Amino acid sequence: MESRPPATVSEIPAFERTSVRWVKHWNEHLFSFAVERPPSFRFRSGEFIMIGLPGEGKPIMRAYSIASPSYADELEFLSIKVPYGPLTSKLQRIKQNDQIYLGRKPTGTLIADALLPGKRLFLLSTGTGLAPFLSVIKDPDIYARFEEIILVHSVRRTSDLAYRDELEAQLAGDPLVQDEALVQLHYIPTVTREKFRTTGRIRSLIESGELFTGTLSHKHCFDPATDRIMLCGSMGMIRDFSDYFGALEFTEGSNAKPGQYVIERAFVG
Repeated sequence: MESRPPATVSEIPAFERTSVRWVKHWNEHLFSFAVERPPSFRFRSGEFIMIGLPGEGKPIMRAYSIASPSYADELEFLSIKVPYGPLTSKLQRIKQNDQIYLGRKPTGTLIADALLPGKRLFLLSTGTGLAPFLSVIKDPDIYARFEEIILVHSVRRTSDLAYRDELEAQLAGDPLVQDEALVQLHYIPTVTREKFRTTGRIRSLIESGELFTGTLSHKHCFDPATDRIMLCGSMGMIRDFSDYFGALEFTEGSNAKPGQYVIERAFVG
């Protein structure tokens, strides 16, 4: 992998170079990494940005949700490893001080401003769809907006539960939100292909009521009047839950018009 981008990159003003700070491999399928945050870079917790590496003639760029909160001094990402993927086959081999390309214009709808006021916020994720919610739950503003935040992460294997220790500890040690998270944050990991304390897809946890067990309100159903939902994961999961919440008369929100649930349409084909 080239340590510096080719000269043609300077002709692409939408991107800039930044250095890798650290890389962590969770297993053979999943890794996280962080890059230096450019001084002028601004974003809202939950947004995504284009990142990439040199390609043949032009950079290979993909959209990645930012896993760090909007105030952090680094930009963190969570990625799968695809052996023959145009970008991830190279990205999974990056190391500290390597250079990557970073877009200049973050955007997205998985943000608090795209939701109407409510009491309970459900963050429903599968796989690397966890990333934007890591950003959201570390933002102090979210605890002021909602009485309770329920983060659900569904994966195939236990080793795919990235950030599990930190989430089970309810962000203990985070100087900005640890006190609020201890009371308001409820983390529900679930595994679909191995034995674990919670098993099954998110939909089955909803139908059995297990998703609501232990929540502060003890209400075992979704209520459009008080509940707000963010969805991030596979296209199948997003489409399924869009239909599900639509049938419950939840309205989809956007940056232009807040609603009762939001998805990231940039990732849905």
